[in-house]
This record gives sequence, C-alpha cells and structure tokens, in this order.
Amino acid sequence: MSDAGLFGPGSLTWRVNREGVLLLGGGAALVLQVAHPLVAAGVAEHSNYREDPWGRLYRTLDLTTKIVFGSIEGAEEAAARIRHVHGRVHGVTREPGGRYPAGTPYDARDPDLLMWVHATLVHTALDVYTRYVDELSIEQQRAYYEEQKLLGEQFGVPRNHQPATLADFNDYFGDMLASDRIAVTDALRDVVDATLRPDLPFVLRPVVEAVSIATVGLLPQRLRDELGLPWSPTRRRLFGASRTVLSALLPVLPRVMREFPPARSADKRVRRLAAAA
Repeated sequence: MSDAGLFGPGSLTWRVNREGVLLLGGGAALVLQVAHPLVAAGVAEHSNYREDPWGRLYRTLDLTTKIVFGSIEGAEEAAARIRHVHGRVHGVTREPGGRYPAGTPYDARDPDLLMWVHATLVHTALDVYTRYVDELSIEQQRAYYEEQKLLGEQFGVPRNHQPATLADFNDYFGDMLASDRIAVTDALRDVVDATLRPDLPFVLRPVVEAVSIATVGLLPQRLRDELGLPWSPTRRRLFGASRTVLSALLPVLPRVMREFPPARSADKRVRRLAAAA
C-alpha cells in the first residue's frame, strides 16, 4: 500500500496516537521539555508562550499528527517544516540552570535536546494511553517504542542517538530526571504559570482546573516539589477519579469525538487505496 504513510494501520503508533485524550498529557510534556534549561532558553527567546501558552504545544501536535497519519509526502513536508523552524532557534542562555551556567550556547538542532523533547512525547503518550485508554503488554510497549524511533528521526534525532531498547529508554528518562540536566529556572516557572493559569474566561475555569490537575498529576514528584505545585490529598483523589471516569467514557464515545481528525482522514485514505487495489 504505497501511501499508507510512515507507520500504517497495523502499527501501535496509529493505535496509540489517534486518541484525543493524549491532549491531557500535553501540559505535562511541555513542562518536562522546558525543565531542560537549554530547551527553556529556546522557548523563552523564540516563542510567545506567555501570550499563547498552549500554542507551541498545539503546533507541535499538528505537525506530529501530520507525520504520523499523513501520506509519505505529507509526513516529509511536516518533518522538513519542523527542522526549518528549529534552524532559527539558537542563542545563549540568559540565566543559569543546573549544570548550565548563564551564557551556555543552545541550538534546537542539537540531537541531545531533540532527544529530550521527543522522549517527553513518547513517555507521556504511553503514560496517558495506558492510564485512560487501555493496557499495553510489555511486548506492545516495546513495539511502540521501536516505531517511535522513526518519528524521532523525522524530528532530527539520528537513530544511533536514541536509546536502543524500551528498557534503555526508560533508564535514559529516569537518569535525565535525576540529573542536573533538569532544573527549575525562571523560564520554566513562567511556562508553568502560563500553562496552569491561562488568561481565559471565567466560564472555562472548571476545564482549566481539570487540565491543571492532570498536568500536575502526570509530572514526576521531583518537579512537583521543586516547582511548589499544589498536590493535596483532594487533588490526588480527583486525579485518580479522572481515570475511572474517562476509562468508562472513552469506549462509548463516537470516533468523531474521541479521535484526532488526521487519524480518521488516514483511515479514509487507506480504505481508498485498498478499494483502488
């Protein structure tokens, strides 16, 4: 099937990444990304996150879904756009953070930084999917990770720069979180404030609070503590209850409400290809 895309309908990537509930992990992924001081510097200097805190995340999501669910040509165009944008993001840090003193050079094309950003997306996708949608066996998780190496390459991470196995990936992620390559900076605090407390109408406050609880709940304990994010027994119970509610609700939702539109478009494209064959 010549234009099923980079992954195709039988892939774990199509199964996992089609779920709209992955948006619940978006805030946590963003905070994790910016917890790297060099990523934080790039975001602070080259985006309008204060005025549009979720804009960067949604632009990343838009391009990622085009890579995952688009045709080969569409995926290549989206990947080229990402690399073009990254080519403009470079400079030196204005504040110290962890092992990085002020004045440290950064470049968004650095494979180490790209790997960390990619890792946060893979980690939160698996976390949210297995928490709210369905279980994945360890074999399925391994298969998903293997497929994600191809997505990492589209972002600009050479395959030999990515952890070789799922176990290696989990070790890498844990080591990063425990290291001084992750640190709380003023830029990170700004992103957290803009993400958890966006300037939205009062009527949307319950939605903002629900997303805020999910964001904080999906973060590692270290970042919650160092950022001083509230995590009371009540908020923990609400976070746990969200799993019960969403796990029961998602299976009965129509696909148009549950899945990302590019995933449904990809299904239609594949059916047309099968019919033509």
